[in-house]
Amino acid sequence: MSEAGALPPGVRFIERDWLSANHILLVDPDSTTMVDTGFVKHAPMTLALVEAALASDPPPSRRIGRIINTHLHSDHCGGNAAVRERHGCRITVPVASFASARDWNIDALTYRYTGQPCPRFPVDDALAPGEDFHAGGLRWVAHAAPGHDPESLVLFAPEAGLLISADALWANGFGILFPELQGESGFTEQRAVLGLIESLAPRRILPGHGPMFDDVAAAIERARGRLESMAADPQRHARHAMKVMIKYRLLYMESETIAGMRAELAGAGFLTDVARWIGMDTDAAIDWAVDALVESGQAVRDGERIANRG
Repeated sequence: MSEAGALPPGVRFIERDWLSANHILLVDPDSTTMVDTGFVKHAPMTLALVEAALASDPPPSRRIGRIINTHLHSDHCGGNAAVRERHGCRITVPVASFASARDWNIDALTYRYTGQPCPRFPVDDALAPGEDFHAGGLRWVAHAAPGHDPESLVLFAPEAGLLISADALWANGFGILFPELQGESGFTEQRAVLGLIESLAPRRILPGHGPMFDDVAAAIERARGRLESMAADPQRHARHAMKVMIKYRLLYMESETIAGMRAELAGAGFLTDVARWIGMDTDAAIDWAVDALVESGQAVRDGERIANRG
């Protein structure tokens, strides 16, 4: 994978780990727009990283005037409340998620379903597919990006050839296709999103996770190969999803007993759905995922306690 070069002066990219989504800062003379704010556990780190990234800018630019969320999974909006408290900013979410966020419907927002926390935050504005906005000296256009999340957006700056791709495309894949594991369509939508990205012809991708990159055609090819492999064997997608969710839990908790993990995730309907795809009950599927993560070196087991590794 080739490394991406310098970004336009009004665009800053902050790469995070897999617990928190990356942040994109779009810097203007009067304030800065922040795209996605990471997971709640590391909200203090988010604030510190933003402050450091803007330290050399004039004081008005150091204030976050607006948050835009590509979608409302907890790793992309868990820092919203902290950033708003610090900066007093407005919060813009995808139009399809606006009512659920306004009413704080944790079932519609999937926080109960995934067993992941997210502090409540108010919403001020909605962004719809086809709408544009100006930030960081560039014009950005919102595009619908269902697949990983039916309500997700990607943001494209056509003049600069920059795409904020959220979890629709990473350098080596894309996010779990949650609808497929809920018995709804996701593979078809992901195919369409990859086609959309190809048609936009971005020159550089700022993904939701992992490094930014400019070998877009190669990334799309890799993503298509992965997608078709999963579509041909939906159980493979389910096994991958179970491992990802348990790994995410370990990134969050760092260490816990397996019994404690089972108890905490007992109400997470997503894991029940995934386990059903695999052909196990939820506890057995958790045990299977733990064993798989230990075997691959991504976790370490000490008796009944499991800890993150790597």
